[in-house]
Amino acid sequence: MTHHPSHAGFDRLHQAMTARVARGELPGMVILVARGDDVRVDAIGMTAFEDGEPMRRDAVFRIGSMTKPILAAATMTLVEDGALALDEPVDRLLPELADRRVLRRVDSPLDDTVPADRPITVEDLLTFRMGYGVLFDPTFNFDPPYPVINAAKELELVTGMPEPRTPHDPDEWIRRFGTLPLMHQPGERWQYNVGSLVLGVLVARAAGLPLEDFLRARLFEPLGMRTTGFSLPAEQADRLPGYYMTNFQTGRMERQTLSAPDQWTRPPAFPSGAGGLLSTVDDYHAFSRLLFDRGVHAGGRLLSEKSVELMTVNHLTPQQTAVGDPVLGGRGWGYGMAVVTEPDAVSSVPGRYGWDGGYGTSWFNHPERNLIVIAMTQTADFLFNGSLDDFGALES
Repeated sequence: MTHHPSHAGFDRLHQAMTARVARGELPGMVILVARGDDVRVDAIGMTAFEDGEPMRRDAVFRIGSMTKPILAAATMTLVEDGALALDEPVDRLLPELADRRVLRRVDSPLDDTVPADRPITVEDLLTFRMGYGVLFDPTFNFDPPYPVINAAKELELVTGMPEPRTPHDPDEWIRRFGTLPLMHQPGERWQYNVGSLVLGVLVARAAGLPLEDFLRARLFEPLGMRTTGFSLPAEQADRLPGYYMTNFQTGRMERQTLSAPDQWTRPPAFPSGAGGLLSTVDDYHAFSRLLFDRGVHAGGRLLSEKSVELMTVNHLTPQQTAVGDPVLGGRGWGYGMAVVTEPDAVSSVPGRYGWDGGYGTSWFNHPERNLIVIAMTQTADFLFNGSLDDFGALES
């Protein structure tokens, strides 16, 4: 393998990740680092701690919230077609969300509301400013027992963690969601996740197709993303690595019974645009390359340059970024993904965009550095044990 300057950083990253596997922080992973045509892929470790096979480049990963940027791109194809407008109210296609009421305070009883100042727009869903989303109390406890949270749980909407899954199909899900008030006025503040759940329903209605069929037609087939989808054939279930997370009561890494491979061999009742896709490192590279190349794939244009720009620039106000949401962590937000506006541990140069998935996957494009990075594990700890800082090794 010929070495040129960029390979030194890749070798340092390889060493850092191999050391993490050797320490037992995770059974294995696949990393892809691309600089122009120089694409390096590294499969490290095993698919499971107990009964694993060697990790392979074509392993299929639950990509969780890395679904969100894909949904955003699909939405933009409909905007370009004129089937949706960014500034239009969602009520035209989601009449269930017309005439919203808004809680007077986020912990108010469900009937203590005021009318919404304005309708929710398509762009509100893309920028996560629809007025409803994952909630933290003042001490950053996730989903505190406020009336609106309890009601969403009783309705089995599954608005935060993706599992156990909602049993409802998209029409029933949006009907039930429409019975709840918003937490904040539309446009007022950034709140995670639910915008993508609603957007998935909207996009399917705008396209006149089930969400997976539309994603396949507009993105997966043209990009050659053959494995990506909301489920996989039963005979391929063994390509899915085991899913692990530390049990914070015991401090031990445990294999999760949720999200077992057989669950992924059946199409879900509700295809989640927030976190429901499976993919491979090469499939996701095809998608990230589409954005990196400003909407062009294999010489043909799938997205306009304007659409890619809208997806990958920050839309939040300084006040919205400063609220201190632990998911956002002070970053900006484009459509369905974070935009890094300040130097940080990964890069001294801002302008990186991308997102992570809660099962242990991460992706960013860094146009200024001519860099695409994808890391796929199925160990949730990967996202919060400092692993992502190791990508700083690629700087030099």
